[in-house]
Amino acid sequence: MNDEVEVVCPSCSPKIEVMHDVLKSGQNPVVECQECGSVHPTTIERPKVVNVKVIISKRDESFTCMNRMTSEDIVRINDELIIDDGKSDDVYPILVSSIEAGDRRPEVANATDIDTIWGRAIDEVVVKVAIHQGKSTRPLEKRVPGGYEFTVGETDTLEGTKYRITKIKIRDGSMVSRKGTVIEAKFIKRVFAEEVKVRGWGEGKTAWSMKRNERY
Repeated sequence: MNDEVEVVCPSCSPKIEVMHDVLKSGQNPVVECQECGSVHPTTIERPKVVNVKVIISKRDESFTCMNRMTSEDIVRINDELIIDDGKSDDVYPILVSSIEAGDRRPEVANATDIDTIWGRAIDEVVVKVAIHQGKSTRPLEKRVPGGYEFTVGETDTLEGTKYRITKIKIRDGSMVSRKGTVIEAKFIKRVFAEEVKVRGWGEGKTAWSMKRNERY
């Protein structure tokens, strides 16, 4: 199968690019228009390749990588990127937290304009969980993959403590408390929960004990 490119066709589309099959590549490429079948030489612009510095925060440490990108790449805050470090050959999935382009900190930028990308590693994250136990609060941490889901209203167990999630604080500063709301761990700043008391054997009334008491 031939490669395909979008270029103008002198026969049927001299102003708007349309799909062509590449018949000959190299310095003097020849293409065939998929619309009208015209065969003609053309110029194929290849995207410019740049190395962008990426500073990655992972738990309590930060480290720098160099990531190859092209002039076609657009980066936005909160984008998920796969950083392939050319020096170490390590791969890190990250969530973009900040972009530096000259003296600006834009929300979105072309890769060729970017000096540095800051991001958080999301292959594994540590979520802080604050569990209310009566008048006190117990701070715990849960280590999970970045895509792990926390749901308001659901119960879980951590370090032997069963708890129910009451609200979740997101990294943008907002708080969600609506039951059934699902937030992935990579977006969470803190989970708030209340302890769920687990009754021991013999505590409370059971159907068997109630029926037993009715007979006396």
